[in-house]
Amino acid sequence: MEVPFYKMQGAANDFIVINNMKLRLSDEQLVSLTKQVCRQRFSVGSDALMALDFPQANADFRMKFYNADGTEAEMCGNGVRCIARFAYETGIAKQQMTIETKAGNVDCWRLDKRQYRVQINEPSVENFDLSFPETDFLVDYVKLGNPGVPHVVVHYPQLKEIPLKEMKALAQKMRSWNALDRGANVNFYAIDENDEVTLRTFERGVEDFTLACGTGAVSTAYVLKKKQLVQKDSVTLHVLGGILEVEEKNQHFYLMGDTNIVIKGYIGDEDLIV
Repeated sequence: MEVPFYKMQGAANDFIVINNMKLRLSDEQLVSLTKQVCRQRFSVGSDALMALDFPQANADFRMKFYNADGTEAEMCGNGVRCIARFAYETGIAKQQMTIETKAGNVDCWRLDKRQYRVQINEPSVENFDLSFPETDFLVDYVKLGNPGVPHVVVHYPQLKEIPLKEMKALAQKMRSWNALDRGANVNFYAIDENDEVTLRTFERGVEDFTLACGTGAVSTAYVLKKKQLVQKDSVTLHVLGGILEVEEKNQHFYLMGDTNIVIKGYIGDEDLIV
């Protein structure tokens, strides 16, 4: 089976993107496809697979998002920007579009050839200054959308100096904290004197630190604004894959960043079974 696809990345968060309006694969087939083609070295390799599909309600299209391990996630900020560009480039949507996700509808705008801006779902849950067991850490918990994308946000002042491999054990514990109903993505941040943020995110489904996480960036910016730890309307976040901007406007949060089409073609993996 040959599968038409784009490989895209936003802030080095990379995705395989397919048009399921044409392929019409079932949810079970999409999970199977994801597990096979996202494997590094064995196939195309990526953080996740996104399938553009028919909307169930009032939207231009529906985004189905599968982590590399086949688990379906509620939403992905970098993924939304990439799939919005895919929809525009393939004539499915215009420069302003509404995208249906499991976490609710999101609006997205094309700013130029590569830059896209997305309004992220409002938080449905927020808990600040939670005491993490057996440590001195106070953490913040935010769910974006309903059902929400869960994020733990952690102030880690020495973030730039500590290798990520030394933080992994702590990240794994926080990711699977039994006080949370479905675990969470974990965001460690540090703020410099210019109110710019260094951010590192450990993601569910990938089970490791990734080069960028859009909803993680927005969750972190939301906490920082809510706790008045930054004063600017637009928060600049330095992630391993580049720079993301999160803007607050009229109590809404918008994620802005670059998109990149890396490959257009067909998945011709001879081991592929769907």
